[in-house]
Amino acid sequence: MIVVLTGGTGGAKFVDGLRQVVPAQDLTIIVNTGDDLELWGLSVSPDLDSITYVLAGLLSKERGWGVKGDTFFCLQAMGELGEPIWFHTGDRDLAVHLLRTKLLRQGRTLSDVAAYIAAKMGVQARILPMCNARVETRVDTPIGELTFEEYFVQRWYQDPVNSVRFAGVEKAEPAPGVIDAILAATVVLLAPSNPITSIGPILAVPGIAEALKQTNAPVAAISPIVGGKAVSGPAGILMAAQGLPVSIAGVAQAYREFLNTLIVDHRDAQAAEELQKSGLRVHCANTIMSTADEKAELARHVLSLFSTEGAAHAGSDRS
Repeated sequence: MIVVLTGGTGGAKFVDGLRQVVPAQDLTIIVNTGDDLELWGLSVSPDLDSITYVLAGLLSKERGWGVKGDTFFCLQAMGELGEPIWFHTGDRDLAVHLLRTKLLRQGRTLSDVAAYIAAKMGVQARILPMCNARVETRVDTPIGELTFEEYFVQRWYQDPVNSVRFAGVEKAEPAPGVIDAILAATVVLLAPSNPITSIGPILAVPGIAEALKQTNAPVAAISPIVGGKAVSGPAGILMAAQGLPVSIAGVAQAYREFLNTLIVDHRDAQAAEELQKSGLRVHCANTIMSTADEKAELARHVLSLFSTEGAAHAGSDRS
């Protein structure tokens, strides 16, 4: 079983690659829910939705979020009624939020709801939220604390960042199946997601980081940093705010407690040579996923490192 920790657009792209090369029943996806928010009284789980859509073949490739070919009539109407419309949700996307809210109000857990919605969309891979409790990523800025979506979407991550915290995480527990999946995995992959606000909330849930230390499976991460810059979004800004170098070394540092292998882009080959002197296994590949073929090729390449033959040769093929 392949277990993936993911969040954000980079994570969705990597999962899109995996779904092309791995049988769906062999995939378990553990998803960040620190971005979850309430919109117009509805429960919205952006990362859960993106992963569900991508596994169902419904994700908008142009936007990297939401449903392909969606319309935005409700959004327009809500704006005309004076409601906030900075978080763009499409009409088909809205149907999922309505259903999620209905089921949660009936007393079902987020795990149950995620599984129910995935099944309705024909998804056979297992999708697990990191926890069922409400955990909120909060970004401290000079104008005050913002939720992640306020910081990222509403304000276009233009505010300086003092720090990041995960409100409520101390009382959270891993969702059912999360720890068992990590311990039973053949390989655990950390998608090329923001280490601070996409993977960070997952690792902050008590018990998950410890499971990553304990699992017998190799734990590998794909760097979202290429050439000293984030491929997209505020990963670099947030890493710097948390005291991490904006580099592949910073990514390795974020995951140092359990990381066995780091996959980096070819453009970081020189930095990879330096990093592997620390004892970390570092491997170079094309990590920029601009096309469906590139997504599949990266997924195939990463998995080959952990096949019997790949494991034998990867140590001498790091560049």
